[in-house]
Amino acid sequence: MTPRTDALSREVVDLIATVVARYHEEYEEAAAKHSLTGAQAKVLALLTLEPMPMRRIAQQLKCEPSNVTGIVDRLESRGLVERRPDPDDRRVKLAAATPEGRVTAARLRESLGFAREPLGGLSTEERTVLRDLLKRMLGGGA
Repeated sequence: MTPRTDALSREVVDLIATVVARYHEEYEEAAAKHSLTGAQAKVLALLTLEPMPMRRIAQQLKCEPSNVTGIVDRLESRGLVERRPDPDDRRVKLAAATPEGRVTAARLRESLGFAREPLGGLSTEERTVLRDLLKRMLGGGA
């Protein structure tokens, strides 16, 4: 597939970049209101889905496992995350959100208005088309 470099494609790419930058900026601000860094908030959000080893968290966030260890240490010191043995391999430690961590992650999610506000101006049909187009762009089909 040949990449498109026409003016419309460049405009769409610029708009997507603006949306992503704005989302990250507001995500960082929302995390700070909960005394978290953006990275801590992302790890906490991941761990509300399921407990996981540090290596898998690092893969999900595309960073080094040593970075994740520091983030988990800070979350653990605040009582938001705990380490526990993996029931399938006791040599492996899993990081897991505590009940307080789940509450904090839920509050953070609720405070993220940016993603919902612009979408609120679109009809269900428009949001469905947008979702399907984004999936196609990411290679997931529609």
